[in-house]
This record gives sequence, structure tokens and C-alpha cells, in this order.
Amino acid sequence: MLEVLMRAGCFVGIIFIGWLLRTLGFFKEEDFHVLSKIVLKITLPAAIISSFAEKEISPDMLAISLLGLGFGVLYIGVAYLLAAGKSRESQAFEVLNISGYNIGNFTMPFAQSFLGPVGIITTSLFDSGNAFICLGGSYSMAALLRNGQRFSLKSLIKNLLHSVPFICYIIAVSFSLAHIPMPGFVVEFSGIIADANAFMAMLMLGVGFKLSGDRANLGTMVKILALRYGIAAILAAGCWFFLPLSLEYRQTLLILCFSPIASAAPAFTAQLKGDIGLSSSINSISILISLICIVTLLTVTA
Repeated sequence: MLEVLMRAGCFVGIIFIGWLLRTLGFFKEEDFHVLSKIVLKITLPAAIISSFAEKEISPDMLAISLLGLGFGVLYIGVAYLLAAGKSRESQAFEVLNISGYNIGNFTMPFAQSFLGPVGIITTSLFDSGNAFICLGGSYSMAALLRNGQRFSLKSLIKNLLHSVPFICYIIAVSFSLAHIPMPGFVVEFSGIIADANAFMAMLMLGVGFKLSGDRANLGTMVKILALRYGIAAILAAGCWFFLPLSLEYRQTLLILCFSPIASAAPAFTAQLKGDIGLSSSINSISILISLICIVTLLTVTA
């Protein structure tokens, strides 16, 4: 338990360093986009390749990917039903800012540091299903509500194929299912880069941390976060008590349920001309809530 708290404290410290350096002017606000590209296109893909190289998966484990997809669809459905009768803008905003998980930049470093190869693979499989939601699915649904556009499968697939982590998931899963070993130099090279993923991801979160938005929207913020984490608690309880999986898998799914809201939500909100400040505030507070929840769960279940 002490080890979990110490490592989590280090993560918080790195986030604080990122925030402090931005406050002091070492990092500018636009540097967040550079750091996010490094994480999403370099260190996170390396972590995925490195983790899959250590363990083979069986076809039945792909059910974990369906959980990631199904949970995302559930959030979209609940948000849509509860926003019925509101303006199109409000419906689109709530669907976009309640669904999807920020796993690659937030939960993956926890899995990488605390849960070992099984935790990383479970996280990666879950995130491959989640990617359909946070990298295109929720935005397509929000665009439909906001602008009266039809859901486009072609647009969704195009977005996914431009995602480096998603492509790495597909390649790594395919190699693992086919029992084809990764080339040794690829494993060695990706392993070195993967070691930097936790630090870069937490530093990026600190640089991008932002609390803003109209105070009049406090009620919307509280409602979205309460709904998000209320559903998360129900899903987590279901995974822990009812899934016929070993402790390592259930522990990983437990913390995955409490992952923050997708980090792409503010960017997609901007594309739909929504309230970027409110979206950023919800996203930032979600990170704090998830940090508390995940550290508590890791401590209790360790």
C-alpha cells in the first residue's frame, strides 16, 4: 500500500511540476499540443508494442475490447436520453463531454507502473474498444445532434486510421493472436521509449491543466461529473463482483471504469463551436476525481 501511495504521489508531483512550469512561463499553453503529440504518437505506441511483446493473448480476451466499446456506447445513450428536450447545442455538448475514457494519457501509466504486463494488456484491449468512441464515435454522434448531420461510418473509420495508438493496437493484437513474435530490435527499441511514457503523460497533463468557464454553468458541470462517476461506480461494481476473471483482470477493469473523460473532448467541442472553457474545466476536474478514485482503489485492492 505504501508503494502505491508513494508512486501516486510521484505522479501528482510530476503533474504539479508541469503546471508550475507553465505558470512560470517555462512552458506556454500551446506547448501542450507538442507534448500531446509526443505522447500519442511516440511514447504511448511504444508502450503498447512493448507490453504486447511480453504476453500472448487468446481470442476470448477480445471480449475486453467489447467492454471498452460497450461502456462508451452506454454513456452516449444515457447522455442522449437525459438531454432530450434541450437545445441541440446542449445535447451535443453533453454527449461529447461525458463519453469516452482518457486511458492512453492517464490510466495507462498507472497500469504500466502498478499492474504489470497483464494490467497493460487489459488496459490496451479495453482502450482499443474505447478508441471507437473517443476518437470518432462520440464526435460523430454529437455532430449529428448539433448540425443535423447523419452518422458517417466512413468518417469514423477515417478518424480511427489516423490514430497512431489505434493502429498499434491492431498490429500488436494481430501479431499476438497469430503467435508471431515481434522482431527483437523493435521490442528493445520500443521498450526504451516506453519507459518515458508515464513521465511524459503526467507532465503533459500538468501543462494542460486548466480551470475556466462561466460560473453560471456550474450546475451543468456538476451534473455531468455526477452522472459520469455515478455510472462509473455501477460499472466498476459489476466488473469486480460479477465478471468471471482472475484478480489481475478485475483489478485493472476496476480502475479503467474510473478513467477521466476523454482528453479529445475539448478539441472536439471546439470543432462544434461549443463552450471550450466549460469543456476544459470538466476535463480538468475529471482528472482530479479520477486520480483520487484510482489511487484509493489501487490502495484498497493491492
